[in-house]
Amino acid sequence: MKVSVVIPNYNGIRYLGACIDSLWRQTYTNFEVIIIDNASQDNTYEWLENDERIIFKRLDKNYGFSKAVNEGICLAKGEYVILLNNDTVIEEDFIERLVLTVESTPEIFGISSKMIDYFNRDIVDDAGDEYTLLGYTHKIGMGDFIDNYIEPYQVFSACAGAALYRKQVFEEIGYFDEQFFAYMEDVDISYRARIYGYENVYCPEAKVYHIGSATSGSKYNAFKVKLAARNNIYVPYKNMPLLQLIINSPFLALGIVIKMLFFLQRGFGKEYVEGLKEGFATLHSIEKVPFKVKHIKNYIVIEWLLIKNTFKYLLIKIKKKIK
Repeated sequence: MKVSVVIPNYNGIRYLGACIDSLWRQTYTNFEVIIIDNASQDNTYEWLENDERIIFKRLDKNYGFSKAVNEGICLAKGEYVILLNNDTVIEEDFIERLVLTVESTPEIFGISSKMIDYFNRDIVDDAGDEYTLLGYTHKIGMGDFIDNYIEPYQVFSACAGAALYRKQVFEEIGYFDEQFFAYMEDVDISYRARIYGYENVYCPEAKVYHIGSATSGSKYNAFKVKLAARNNIYVPYKNMPLLQLIINSPFLALGIVIKMLFFLQRGFGKEYVEGLKEGFATLHSIEKVPFKVKHIKNYIVIEWLLIKNTFKYLLIKIKKKIK
């Protein structure tokens, strides 16, 4: 088995059928399908349990995205693992394109696909993620035309909503951090991979149509804002050595203040502050990436990327304001 496709699911019955159907139409056929269900209440899912083509595992409660995909990765027999959101539909050559890309160089850990707005298929939903000094994740290309993103390039992080990962690297760097539950867990693991010297890239030929926020319900809601605020505290603390954390702390603090003002304006200020408090209060439970002298070069490269991504992010914001 070359590829294992892992789909985490929580109350996604209205989306899952179309997602699975698009898998059966793939030009690449050497793959298995694993669905991990977080104790959904919207269906019995007997139709999946009875499908011999699918490995279906139901968890006893909703453990979140990280736990679900880890369960799937552990069951996976494939050399490569594709994580796929339940609210996606993939093009027929999606898997084939990802496999060709990952086999082009052994340094690749994660591959971000071209995620396209399901309802407006001329518009990009995500063409890879960048992480900044402010502690923000910037979705490359979001809201822009798909024709502007036809060339491959390196990204800081692959969006786990539709991405391929090299399974053996998980054994080296660890799995998705289940403390995160959901949101930012893909940035965390991509950051970790970069510390260990691996690359993450964008594959423009691997196209997937994404509905978005199918499980959480909306772009901004109380649950999502609180969880993301907490996890925004976890990511830099976990991945940055003490010196790097001290150097970047003024920028991280500025990012917190800006986001607090943003969510206050949208009525989620209380939830954002609660998330921050929980993040700082539970830092002791987060296992930091151990610092190793042999990784110093990688830390320097990462710091340069954080600086570069911050300027790119601010430039995009300025251009949007001018327009």
